[in-house]
Amino acid sequence: LATAGWGTALGVIRSAHYGGKGIFVWVDETRPYLQGARLTAWELVKEDIPHKLITDNTAGFLMQRGEVDAVVVGADRITLRGDVANKIGTYSLAVLARHHGIPFYVAAPISTFDPKLVRGDEIPIEERSAEEVKNCFGCKIAPEESDALHLGFDVTPAELITAIITERGVVENPNGEKIRKLLNL
Repeated sequence: LATAGWGTALGVIRSAHYGGKGIFVWVDETRPYLQGARLTAWELVKEDIPHKLITDNTAGFLMQRGEVDAVVVGADRITLRGDVANKIGTYSLAVLARHHGIPFYVAAPISTFDPKLVRGDEIPIEERSAEEVKNCFGCKIAPEESDALHLGFDVTPAELITAIITERGVVENPNGEKIRKLLNL
């Protein structure tokens, strides 16, 4: 994996682009902070990588129509069995990808692995302010009386992951034995 200095998931995309793979990227907006719309799309424009921004809930429809060949996500934390914590919505993408027979890849540096955690249910899930869901860049988008749930992350079980891509190599069908070998444990 030759993506040093290129981040993780976007590094894989850059490698494919510069390797002449003729890729096109569907970019989820990534609510509520809009990291996909504000950061990922900007980086793709800067690299001249063909892409189109979509609302988060559009991905499943595109998969259903056969317009997605692979899903590549990053990770915030990975357990010893290969469960992955990432931005909320990652689990949903993995379930949809599995249903439609689409490979689901996680690209992450070795530092993302937490050898103290065996399973995904051991990962604490941060609950963020409901106001971040009810407001968008200072504009109220929901009635004041409405409550909201704002979880920052979800956990994707290893069974839904085709491979984890790291700077040390690729772990296909991740499991505890393969992860321990990758980490030299």
